[in-house]
Amino acid sequence: MQSVVRVGVAVVIKRRGQILLGERIGAHGAHTWATPGGHLEVGETIEQCARREVLEETGLELTRITQLDYTNDVFESEGKHYITLFVLGECLEGEAQLLEPDKCLQWRWFSSDALPQPLFLSLQNLLAQNPTGLS
Repeated sequence: MQSVVRVGVAVVIKRRGQILLGERIGAHGAHTWATPGGHLEVGETIEQCARREVLEETGLELTRITQLDYTNDVFESEGKHYITLFVLGECLEGEAQLLEPDKCLQWRWFSSDALPQPLFLSLQNLLAQNPTGLS
């Protein structure tokens, strides 16, 4: 297990009743579905991180960010521990582009009552502690 707890920022983007999820590859949590997001960098605000990660991964520009929740995520098999800060990101136009094909296989929109499986651990934990967290 790493000796450092990392901070992740996960961005829930909702549009027309659906949530944007990507199928992860090449990093921890490979072949699970997750929201856009990534590591909080030193000196960066949560909002800056959310905007940067969404733009880097999808090409989408967020117009508004609202705090949602947090999770405590221990990836035992990978020896990693994260605190994940979830935010709601508003993006009214544009389609997600696959800008990091070494990290994500695809981006797709899903209804919150028909999410793909398996979900990334932090998203599983969010839904376990707040079943209506994405509704």
